Amino acid sequence: MTSLLSVSIDFETSHLFFPRIIHWLMGGLFALVLVLRVLPFFAAVRRGERTLPILGESMDKFRFFGSLALIAGYFYLMAVVGNLFPYTGYGFLFVSIVFVFLMSLMYMHTRTTRKVVTAAINAIVAPSLAWFILAKLFQITLP
Repeated sequence: MTSLLSVSIDFETSHLFFPRIIHWLMGGLFALVLVLRVLPFFAAVRRGERTLPILGESMDKFRFFGSLALIAGYFYLMAVVGNLFPYTGYGFLFVSIVFVFLMSLMYMHTRTTRKVVTAAINAIVAPSLAWFILAKLFQITLP
């Protein structure tokens, strides 16, 4: 009877308990998406009712490659600027402001003064708010 009421914890592997549950849940959800969405879509493509969205459509190469370049530059420059101001999160803050502003400009179809000012305000406020909450309130170390 005492063995039913005793608990033994293997501290070598106990930290893997919840990640295993999450992995199984994510795998199950992935299988559901495949069965309920992807397979019927491919069946409709085979019947000729639908077409693959990536074939035959024109691509906005400037925005596609511009986004890739900005994302790569964002992560690279965040580390570079972060090393100039270690343990302050200024690398995240300064580079995020520039990144958000440039991405906004790149996806803006018509540039008016109002839209550019709105993008600039958003580029300053959103990263600053995220930086303040993460770095100051929760004391999470940012690059």
